[in-house]
Amino acid sequence: MIETGKKGERAILIGLICQGQDENQARDYLAELSFLADTAGAEPVNSFTQRLPMPDPKTFVGSGKIEEIAGFVSENKISIAIFDDELSASQIRNIENKLGCRVLDRTNLILDIFARRARTSHARTQVELAQYQYLLPRLTRMWTHLERQRGGIGLRGPGETEIETDRRIIKDRISALKEQLKKIDMQMAIQRKNRGKMVRVALVGYTNVGKSTIMNLLSKSDLFAENKLFATLDATVRKVVIGNLPFLLSDTVGFIRKLPHDLVESFKSTLDEVRESDLLLHVVDISHPGFEEQIKVVDETLRDLGSADKPVILVFNKIDAFTYVAKDEDDLTPALRENFSLDDLKKTWMASDKYSKTIFFSAKTKANLGSFRKLIYEEVKKIHVTRYPFNDFLYEEE
Repeated sequence: MIETGKKGERAILIGLICQGQDENQARDYLAELSFLADTAGAEPVNSFTQRLPMPDPKTFVGSGKIEEIAGFVSENKISIAIFDDELSASQIRNIENKLGCRVLDRTNLILDIFARRARTSHARTQVELAQYQYLLPRLTRMWTHLERQRGGIGLRGPGETEIETDRRIIKDRISALKEQLKKIDMQMAIQRKNRGKMVRVALVGYTNVGKSTIMNLLSKSDLFAENKLFATLDATVRKVVIGNLPFLLSDTVGFIRKLPHDLVESFKSTLDEVRESDLLLHVVDISHPGFEEQIKVVDETLRDLGSADKPVILVFNKIDAFTYVAKDEDDLTPALRENFSLDDLKKTWMASDKYSKTIFFSAKTKANLGSFRKLIYEEVKKIHVTRYPFNDFLYEEE
């Protein structure tokens, strides 16, 4: 059972244990889904998993499991069921008929969070486009929801109900939003061009790993940062000087497992800060039990963005929150991931040549901050020297 202490809509979480997965991984996935639900304002009260080779085409889970879930929904006044995968329109319709409550998939939940988090007109336009693109193929199933829209998680619609009840008008709206974003993209491209040839560094990483906190620390700014998913949607750029070496540092939207494709497409201009950067600071939450998989998710997203070949500093943040369970010397069973100390981890794959540019520090306590700044300085200096080979620039560390 997952208790959050929030008095929001009562929700249950449903996921599958697929081939090649173990129960620990499935629990980690549902824990992330619970964090997403909590960020959206729901109260996750229970979770359900089932081992299946592939989702049931009608109800995602098997007939016996859906009946079990329906019983729990009825007995515990559940208002929303959240699935950890994208559902088809027919699956949503069938599941709603079985459970008698509203059904959301992971994509719709993430879109709802983005709608809550969007603060600027640019971010709101990007989110609205992604919402309409998600809505269009599901319009028939969502019709009754849209006619009686009263708010609530997953029902934060992008516009008036008159727009949402006409497929043609929605298509026209999508076209208009795309044109609007094209203009914004051009404006932002001009802004990036006007910044000159300063070295550009981008913070990337899984959502909620501390990128905005690091941005505030390095740039001495006061960006919004909190322990919630997707606290930052807009790319923010600040000038940073280490020693007397200036560079531009950008904070970008966090990545996540199964990040909806429509969101990646609509946030193109924001993610261009990553594409056009010279150096990436890949921030990792070392205290998260699934940080290695999060690294893989970010690396895959960077490949999708065409940015996998850029110089990278792997920044292991939150060492102040890292914990492990020391293994008894008399215990002859193989050590598990939770038995590895920080020093043990540093001797694993992190010691390979691929991860030679690695730093372990804490943005919260500023532990090892000096070494972190020095490493950034050295990497930025390498790029600056190639860009200005005859510059009289006096490189001076702090």
